[in-house]
Amino acid sequence: MDIACCDFEGVLVPEIWLAVADRHQADALRLTTRDIPDYQELMRLRLAEMDRLGLRLADVQAVVAEMQPLPGAAEFFSWLREHYQVAIISDTFYEFALPLLAKLGWPMLLSHTLELDGDGRIRGVRMRQQDPKRQCVLAFRGLNYRIVAVGDSYNDISMLRTADAAILYRPSAKVVADYPQFPIARDYDQLRAFFDQSRSTRNSGVS
Repeated sequence: MDIACCDFEGVLVPEIWLAVADRHQADALRLTTRDIPDYQELMRLRLAEMDRLGLRLADVQAVVAEMQPLPGAAEFFSWLREHYQVAIISDTFYEFALPLLAKLGWPMLLSHTLELDGDGRIRGVRMRQQDPKRQCVLAFRGLNYRIVAVGDSYNDISMLRTADAAILYRPSAKVVADYPQFPIARDYDQLRAFFDQSRSTRNSGVS
């Protein structure tokens, strides 16, 4: 069976940092990888803003606890798991994501972790490895799996390039302009059709 590698935020759930920005009126936290492709630079800016505002991990977790998957995401994800092995590969953090994973039936998440001080302030991040999304795809392919991937932003591009088949889900106009080689899905019906077609192509032996 093929493996579907899915981004998390923007594909299955809302952007966590945007929700935190809305709750705490912190415009600097509205930046995402659609704005700053360098993820480590983006995280430096985010943590500096959280420190300025005095926000702790518990403040982020309180926001995430109230969030829901994107409309239609749970149904799509349930269908996807019937037809593929599925790995969520994300640049989020386990400490953020757990409440949302519960609402999707506890799928596998490959992500990062946080470094905290004694007061629960986020002092740094522990990246799983360099270019982790691409490395996950390479590892799965090394086990002779065929990979079908979906992402929405710049930090997904290396994963999409490495997969056997890939698609962008509701990307920004800038991402589309920079990477016109990838097909685009604007809703879950289109995304399901892409995965269905990829599965049919695989079963028919067409390369």
